[in-house]
Amino acid sequence: MKILLLGEYSRLHNSLKEGLVALGHEVTIVGCGDKFKQFPVDFSIYARICNDNKIANFLYKSIRKIIGFNFEKIEKAIRFYLLLSKLNNYQHVQLINSDALETYPFLSRFLYKKLFQNIQSRSLLICGDETPIIDYLFKKEFKYSILTPYFEDNSLEKEFQFPLKYRNKNYTKTFNWLANNCQKLITSDLDYEIPMQKMGFQTTFIPNPINTDKISFQNIVIKDKIVIFLGINRLSYNKKGIIYFEKALEIIKKKYAERVEIIVTENIPYNEYILMYNKAHILLDQVFAYDQGYNALEAMAKGKVVFTGAETEFLNQYQLQVDNVCINATPNENQIIEKISYLIEHPERIIEISKNARNFIEKEHAYKIIANKYLASWN
Repeated sequence: MKILLLGEYSRLHNSLKEGLVALGHEVTIVGCGDKFKQFPVDFSIYARICNDNKIANFLYKSIRKIIGFNFEKIEKAIRFYLLLSKLNNYQHVQLINSDALETYPFLSRFLYKKLFQNIQSRSLLICGDETPIIDYLFKKEFKYSILTPYFEDNSLEKEFQFPLKYRNKNYTKTFNWLANNCQKLITSDLDYEIPMQKMGFQTTFIPNPINTDKISFQNIVIKDKIVIFLGINRLSYNKKGIIYFEKALEIIKKKYAERVEIIVTENIPYNEYILMYNKAHILLDQVFAYDQGYNALEAMAKGKVVFTGAETEFLNQYQLQVDNVCINATPNENQIIEKISYLIEHPERIIEISKNARNFIEKEHAYKIIANKYLASWN
């Protein structure tokens, strides 16, 4: 089967591709690589002129500041349009998001229509911000969500422009058009599955694929200090509740100065990020979540003890005990301090959770098994 995967934000499509290729399928990824993360793609629509040419970048930013016109979005649309002649003979196309092309919504719809003329089997993946997800979060039925900081302080609106844009009528129109023109809507974790169901959509829930052959389990060895890692992405700083981790680490650093080593990075490429956290025993991922995102799952596959979303809904879905495969991080620095302190004082528990995490990934997220689930869904 010849498969086209459109868009890449978290390495989900790369892992899915690896699973599909292992099963004998031909797969192509088209996308931007998600800026500084630099995820690999087969055909890039990255706006090189707008971003890499310093003079052009200065001019485009100046014009955008004056009239609000985004040349980067236009360049991405043009690059995709020029690729269309190469994207004819695919049997299935999956979009990672309704804004997979990262251009203006009216251009997205124009280009999707062109693409869909030649590909009859189509799916839309819901694995991040999306119109029904954001609409549901505005109902405030979750006890907390990625929008909690915005609800508590509307002055943060600019920092939440990416999720909030999906309430714009043009983005809503694009999502609705795709929902009507894709045979399948697929969700990747419970943070998206629950809202989609609540908003009345029929979805197929398929957990994130993790390449369990490529990512090796690393036995936890605690010789001297317990290493804690926090990787910060400024674009999602408030959405992920990083401030709670930072406050907790301030106390942990003072409380256990001789027993911990703390590593903090900011906005580094994916490959550097992976190398930096390899020596860690504990990884701090995100707070405002009910289920694990992609970074958390990859870290769990390596045997890291990850502080992330692991709420009751997640425990029920997979029949797990509290803090058994990962640590549920809530928007309360005192609870985070308490849980980190317990692990520091009971290092044997770190080793136990590490093994449980790897077993969980192999059971529920193994990339070939997940790839087969996608194939079954598409067919």
